[in-house]
Amino acid sequence: MSIEIKEVKTKKELKQFVKFNIELYKDNPYHVPGLIDEEIMTLSKDKNPAFETCDTIYFLAYKDNRIVGRIAGIINHKSNERWGQKYVRFGFVDFIDDNEVVDSLFSAVEDWARQFGLEYIHGPLGFTDLDHEGMLVEGFDLLGTMATIYNYAYYPQQLERMGFAKDLDWHEFKIYIPKEVPEKHLRIGEIVKQKYGLKILKFKRRKDIWPYAQKIFTALNKAYAQLYGFTELSQKQIDYYVNMYIPMLRLDMITVILREADDEVVGFGITMPNLSLALRKAKGRMLPFGFIPLLKTLYSKPKIIDLYLIGVLPEYQNKGVNALIFNDLIPVFNKFGTVYAESNPELENNNAVQAQWQYFKSEHHKTRRVFIKKL
Repeated sequence: MSIEIKEVKTKKELKQFVKFNIELYKDNPYHVPGLIDEEIMTLSKDKNPAFETCDTIYFLAYKDNRIVGRIAGIINHKSNERWGQKYVRFGFVDFIDDNEVVDSLFSAVEDWARQFGLEYIHGPLGFTDLDHEGMLVEGFDLLGTMATIYNYAYYPQQLERMGFAKDLDWHEFKIYIPKEVPEKHLRIGEIVKQKYGLKILKFKRRKDIWPYAQKIFTALNKAYAQLYGFTELSQKQIDYYVNMYIPMLRLDMITVILREADDEVVGFGITMPNLSLALRKAKGRMLPFGFIPLLKTLYSKPKIIDLYLIGVLPEYQNKGVNALIFNDLIPVFNKFGTVYAESNPELENNNAVQAQWQYFKSEHHKTRRVFIKKL
């Protein structure tokens, strides 16, 4: 049977687009489904402010009147301007292991992109660096995390068959929590505090974090500015992420480093209990009962922690500010009885970030990749 490719145009089709990922992986023990309503919001032009600088198109593939694949094409004009590129991104991509299905999906995005005079296609990437990105190429037998993509092993094989090549990799680490803060970390932390006039800020009430939420994202813009494909978040995007994420954060698992002279954020560590098993129980839905395992896990004493967002202003990088963050968080994790943390993706060439794990027992257990091909 031939493959039919349809552009997603209605709300019903968009919901089918989102749910296909959950249906494709319903029997896979390592996949972590996202929340359907949250992904629909991300993909909706009237909800996500990223659309101010992005053009997008979504396609579904049908075989025997059944959905067998999906893909999004994203042109991030701000990113292309920032990096001097003529690229289209592919993302939100899933498919059965069928050459004709895969070829048809990618051809649809490539044909669309050529209309804009673009030269390369790369991905998987989202609208911003805070969306899921990178195709899993190692670690298929390990449980995914909320912040990452899980995919079958045939995905990268299909991309290589079509002529895609590696652009870059992200590495993920399992970092075992030490029973005590490493002595060198303690010494470095005290030196850094005194030398640069820094202090650690903690929050006890939800309302206390709101005055600093904007400052955290302003610091994130600066800290991540040189990372692959990153573009500065606009004020509307910052407001969008603040309203989305701040209400669900666990306050005792957030550490902010302030410069005492002007109360500016120079570093931050936002960590969360690992929600993978809770999300599997929720099966993409908060209601009617999906919120129960999520809330239970969020306020538990977690054995696994996700290092969700960690950043330091460029002028303070490689000066020991990260030690301050972990000096504060390690005792918190030990109070919970946490066994290990998931680093989530770190660029393979970001030696400064990966060097911070040298004082801990750690293992590189997952790798994910951005693929690229000339149009």
